[in-house]
Amino acid sequence: MRIEDVQSTSKKQRVATHTHIKGLGLDANGTAVGLSAGFVGQAAAREASGLVVDMIRGKKMAGRALLLAGPPATGKTALALGISQELGSKVPFCPMVGSEVYSSEVKKTEVLMENFRRAIGLRIKENKEVYEGEVTELSPEEADSSTGGYGKSISHVVIGLKTVKGTKQLKLDPTIYDALIKEKVAVGDVIYIEANSGAVKRVGRCDSFATEYDLEAEEYVPIPKGEVHKKKEIVQDVTLHDLDAANAQPQGGQDILSLMGQMMKPRKTEITEKLRQEINKVVNKYIDEGIAELVPGVLFIDEVHMLDIECFSYLNRALESPLSPIVILATNRGICTVRGTDMTSPHGIPVDLLDRLVIVRTETYGPTEMIQILAIRAQVEDIDIDEESLAFLGEVGQQTSLRHAIQLLSPASIVAKANGRDKISKADLEEVGALYLDAKSSARLLQEHQERYIT
Repeated sequence: MRIEDVQSTSKKQRVATHTHIKGLGLDANGTAVGLSAGFVGQAAAREASGLVVDMIRGKKMAGRALLLAGPPATGKTALALGISQELGSKVPFCPMVGSEVYSSEVKKTEVLMENFRRAIGLRIKENKEVYEGEVTELSPEEADSSTGGYGKSISHVVIGLKTVKGTKQLKLDPTIYDALIKEKVAVGDVIYIEANSGAVKRVGRCDSFATEYDLEAEEYVPIPKGEVHKKKEIVQDVTLHDLDAANAQPQGGQDILSLMGQMMKPRKTEITEKLRQEINKVVNKYIDEGIAELVPGVLFIDEVHMLDIECFSYLNRALESPLSPIVILATNRGICTVRGTDMTSPHGIPVDLLDRLVIVRTETYGPTEMIQILAIRAQVEDIDIDEESLAFLGEVGQQTSLRHAIQLLSPASIVAKANGRDKISKADLEEVGALYLDAKSSARLLQEHQERYIT
């Protein structure tokens, strides 16, 4: 009998640049903890960002903007992601880069407005009449097809629902049977069916089946209380852009010419200001009636110096809008030219917009902090490295850049394994360092051998 080791079939999670960031790493008083939630150093910037999170939660930050300014590789994007982690998944977070606005299909201001509206959430609460319970029976009834022929069609479906208080048997329309199949509903699942629309929602598997297996991906929920037929508050989270996109789509006919016309149209279309105003009226009406609640999210614009003067003037106006998210900008530029003009300004941002911003400064990492960051990255990437090698890599980071030092970890790990070791040594790092140049070394070589290159 032959027995072989095989690799696990489970999917490995992709490790991204900021996978290790889990929050801002602050204690209950809002003070930065030295090494927490994947963050190292940047105590003042983290504490300032923590205050911004508190203001967002208290709904006192809408229409304001924050600028994260500092040299490259000082954790500006990590701070924005930390703010998003602290706010949780229910608050919209829309990241974009300044260069995204330059499109041949859509105006620059339209791209900005689209992202603005992606970052504004609407929590709609509705009291709906529903049938809710654990499925005890699911029997589709067949009948001869009304169109003739030998086929059978579903005439109706009989479903049994059970709650703590009692059971009910329902006879449903065949279209609801299609929705049940789409939701993959089976006997033992907890579901609810909306009485008016016939929409079906599978909540999960009933917890009385929880002992079937030791481990499984199923979400178990308790059997619903009360009657099967009841009124229930249903909460839906959407963004204003979702509403714009849903209402902007053409409602053409089903004939072949209409379908062909829709296919021929370019996929990216601008949403008109008139449509947005109509949607804003409906949203404001829902808010006044207490049906919906506005959730101002976060719009993060990285490399903000890439925007031009038109975009900056548009940002000025958009920040004054009653429907405006919290805007976080990030830049690594010093005093430079504002794009689209001849004037120079701090961070490449016009002075009138800078006046509106709260500016948070990020500092360059010291040697100890750099070693701590490299140790975290090695742990996240499942790389074994000794103390001497970490210290050497910290020195490399000081001479070149933190990003270059982090990028050497993975190739050094492969070299170590090729040499029959699991742990990275200093020799592996030196070998990899000779293979890959950093930006400073590359620039120095270009200056020395300028005559060999085309200028």
